[in-house]
Amino acid sequence: MSLVTNSPQFITPSIKRRLICMIYEALLVFGVIFFSSFIFDVVTQSKHALKLREAREAFLFVVIGCYFVFFWRRSGQTLAMQTWRIKVVDLDGQRLPLIKAIVRYCFAWGWCLPGLVVAHQLGLKETASLIPVGVGFTLWALTAYFERNMQFLHDRLAKTKLIELPAVTKNSN
Repeated sequence: MSLVTNSPQFITPSIKRRLICMIYEALLVFGVIFFSSFIFDVVTQSKHALKLREAREAFLFVVIGCYFVFFWRRSGQTLAMQTWRIKVVDLDGQRLPLIKAIVRYCFAWGWCLPGLVVAHQLGLKETASLIPVGVGFTLWALTAYFERNMQFLHDRLAKTKLIELPAVTKNSN
């Protein structure tokens, strides 16, 4: 049984709300990356950021993936998503199975990976590389306008959706 995405139970959060949540999420993930990189450097005795670069990137990909998959599987919400009352569910409104959470994480790299590939192919360095990444990010965000329920492309591909949770009201007695 499939539930209607925009029923009172399943309202799609606005694009603005989701993007602001992503900014908050990026700050939290920065902390995860910082701590994980420190652990990586201690374990590998790396004294230079470019030493073992590919191994570090693979390690961070897995660590960040574990962060998201853990929270999406546990409650459907990371800390940022809890703050903004956004939850990820499958198309039936249920908790994500492990494979769907992993697939969603991999597809979510579509936000920045195409831009990074273009920057690499064009040999862009430092600040100039932000241009194709920014363009790719913007184009990915615009994919929501081509989807009936305003979900982003990675959610459509992973067969998941983001829903807005109702505000918690305090009863004054």
